[in-house]
Parts: sequence; C-alpha cells; structure tokens
Amino acid sequence: MLGELTCWDGRRITLPDTVSWRFQYGCGSPCDSFQLTCLWEPGEADVLAEAVTFTAVENGEIVFTGVVDECERGWDSSGGTLTVAGRGMAARLLDNEALGADYQVATLEDILRDHVTPYGISAFVGVELPAVPGFSVATGSSEWQVVYEFCRYYGGIAPRFDRNGRLIISPWSDGTRRVLGAGAAVTKLTLRDQRYGALSEVLVRSRTSEEVQSVTDDAFLRRGGLSRRVLTMPGKSSYQAMRYSGQYQLEQAGKELRTLELELPGAFAAWPGDQVELRLAQNVGTGLWRVRESVSGLGERGTYSRLTLVPPDAVE
Repeated sequence: MLGELTCWDGRRITLPDTVSWRFQYGCGSPCDSFQLTCLWEPGEADVLAEAVTFTAVENGEIVFTGVVDECERGWDSSGGTLTVAGRGMAARLLDNEALGADYQVATLEDILRDHVTPYGISAFVGVELPAVPGFSVATGSSEWQVVYEFCRYYGGIAPRFDRNGRLIISPWSDGTRRVLGAGAAVTKLTLRDQRYGALSEVLVRSRTSEEVQSVTDDAFLRRGGLSRRVLTMPGKSSYQAMRYSGQYQLEQAGKELRTLELELPGAFAAWPGDQVELRLAQNVGTGLWRVRESVSGLGERGTYSRLTLVPPDAVE
C-alpha cells in the first residue's frame, strides 16, 4: 500500500511503510472514510499539519482519494507510529453550507457550477437530467444536499463519488459481477431480514393547498406490511417534488428489509455497486445481490474484505 499526502501548497509527502489500514466505501452519504497507520521516526520534519488531501495506491491502482481530517503521531515502548484519517471527497460538499437561492429554471450545469466546481471537484455525467423549474436551495442546506436533491428527487439518479475523487452522476452498471461458489473462502456470513422501520405508505401533504399524494410500497403491503408516515412539504412544492419525496422516503426506509453481510480474505474483493452472485454450499442467501458497502483492511490477521449486500434494486 502506497499512501501519499498533498499539502495546500502542492508539496507531496510519501508516507512510510504501513502497518495497518482500513478503507470504507459506500454509495453516497455518509461519505467514504479511511484510516492508515505507518511506522514513524520522531524528529523528522513536521509538515503533516499542512496536508490537505490523501491518495492510496495498491498494485498500481488508485483505491482511495479523499481529504485529511486528522494526523496523529507519537511513540511508546513499541516504537513510533503515524496515523492519518479522513473521508472521501464528498466531505467537501458535506462540510460546506450552501447559500440559499431560487432558480427560475435550474439545470445540472447550474448545479455543478454553483455547488460543486468551486470546491475543486470534477464530475463525470453519464446521463441527461431534466431542467427543474422553480428549484430552491434552502438556507442551511449543505452543498451535498443541494446536489443530491437535484439529482435524486428530480432525475432519479443518486450521485456518488468514485475512488479517484470524482462526483459520478450516472446509473449503476451491471457489468461487474463476482460469483461466490461452493468453494468460496467466506469466513463469516450473516443474513438479516428486518421489517421494523420499513414503510408501506407515505402521505405527502402540501402545507398551503392541503393537497395529499399517496405513495405506496406494494411489495411490502403484499407481505403484510402496515406502517404509514405523513410528510408535509413546503407550500411551493410542485406535484413532481411531492411524488419524488414520498418515493424517496419509502426507498430509504426499505433499505434494511434484507441485508447480507459477509467477510472474505484479501482486500478489495468488490466495490459498491458491483453485483455478487452467491452459490454457497450452505445454501444461504443464494441468488444475485449488489454491494451497498465495502470495507477493506489490513490487520493482525492480514488483509480482509467485509461486504454488505442488498437486493440489486435496493442500491440507489
């Protein structure tokens, strides 16, 4: 593992040999995170406080790009160590509050120009999103909330960041699939079915007109689910915004209905969005899943991957 820090003035610092590391990847928010511990010799030039961003490379491939939140160094009877921790590039949008604004008609180009590009973030756009009349940015919203609401509510696409630190606005690809057969070295597996927290219906009510839109999860209703929520929208919300808001609440609540967690030896076994087909000898969780969260690390027992899998259509 090669770790490199970039300082605010462009200087680069190559980190010493690593003794442990952990990278956590998800599909949006909360953002990805990392922690890396290296050997350290007290007395070296102390420029770590100037570090702004972090990049990790494994076998010639970038596996993480993010911002540095904390550098810690010191020593004990075992020697000196340096620990660097931080988050993915989404942190720049999460940490910055947007200026309230009303767009007569907002396009994706407007959103990227005003809420993404100023933070040094590049974007890959693989889909055409519609312009949104009367789009409003609420005072107190984070820049990430602005981007997410525009893309997810009105375009049906959940934005995310890749390992190179780019904002990705594109549907998930079904091209990458890993098959775990009877001989797969799965060291731990947990299959969980959870009904609590799932919603069968969301009523979306306009504050001024009292108009009510009903959005239902028909599959959960057929399985006996009965849990309703009422969501009150600002008076100027359009019909489309109300429908998207209700559907979004249903999908968020249904994320935990069925999850499968497994651990494998070796790091970076799969990435968020990848498909995993299970054909284990134990006949548990057989079928097609999609990775919602991936954790890779190096610890006392060597490298490992922990994957959180959900049904393919449960990943935004």
